[in-house]
Amino acid sequence: MDLRYSRQLALPGFGPDEQARLAASRVLVIGAGGLGSSVIPSLAAAGVGTIGIVDDDTVELSNLHRQLMHGMSDVGHRKVASAVATVGALNPSTTVIAVPERLTAATALDLFSAFDLVLDGSDNFATRYLASDAATLTGIPLVWGSVSQYGGQASVALPGGPGYRDLFPAPPPPGSVLSCEVGGVMPTVVALIGSIMSTEAIKLITGIGTPLTGRVTIVDALTGSFRELSFAKDPTAAPITGLIDYEAFCEASTADGISPAELAGRTDDFTLLDVREPWEAVLVALPGSTLIPLGSLAQRLSEIDRSKPVVAYCHHGVRSAGARDILAAAGLDATHLTGGIDAWAVDLDSEMARY
Repeated sequence: MDLRYSRQLALPGFGPDEQARLAASRVLVIGAGGLGSSVIPSLAAAGVGTIGIVDDDTVELSNLHRQLMHGMSDVGHRKVASAVATVGALNPSTTVIAVPERLTAATALDLFSAFDLVLDGSDNFATRYLASDAATLTGIPLVWGSVSQYGGQASVALPGGPGYRDLFPAPPPPGSVLSCEVGGVMPTVVALIGSIMSTEAIKLITGIGTPLTGRVTIVDALTGSFRELSFAKDPTAAPITGLIDYEAFCEASTADGISPAELAGRTDDFTLLDVREPWEAVLVALPGSTLIPLGSLAQRLSEIDRSKPVVAYCHHGVRSAGARDILAAAGLDATHLTGGIDAWAVDLDSEMARY
């Protein structure tokens, strides 16, 4: 047995049989970003035999503070390419199958069927629901994790057991959960959640320990606390019989708003509400708008004139749809700009297209 694994072979209950299971395993990782950058090297170092990586993105400079699998020389290149290089330098015994494309409903079932275990490190709800449903349909265990700002969570879904849809039956309102780009993310939180995911994968492959199924571990880095939430399979949930349009499932309500042309033609007195972050508003903003970032909107409703209708906008129309829902729930007459300031630039003001 390779000397490189001697320290894990010294663990109680972990021996040559467990190491052989790792070597024979085939693990698919969705995403070569923050969580993938923690998960992929950890699995390779532990001796996983085959790692599939599905990701269509390229490395950006802003990735490097948390996506430690990539370096300066990788900026502008595909993430799967630098992932392959990283694994090759770390453990040449690990085979890497690079899939430089986005996971879709058209490809998920065939892709999942070629692996024993899937780890979902994606950064959007559409992919998370797709991964959950595809794992259910193929009968493959799924380890998932997510991060946001100073916190994160992780869990395991085994075939027939409680899974992602039991914990989250429906996606949150569009824009209500800030992306890392908008809300920021603590890099060490990404490493923490990735480590939990990797540990669960090793446990599932080798059979050691108790998997994190029916439980979700929640990390709060600001307090240094970990807590666990238990959940069960929903007996009233409709069975998963096939894959759907997950973008439409997660973002359907973003289309229910006002078009750029309709907004430009309004002559009534209304409040134009910018729910982006301050740094975005510095780059470009619609004239006459009031800036209240989505993350603080619920706490600042008193600043909005209730006597006038409100039109919220953001970059692409996702956060503003969430803002519209918050405003409507508070009793305000609210709508939002479909497609956001990006659609405004395309339809009405090409000078804004640089944003």
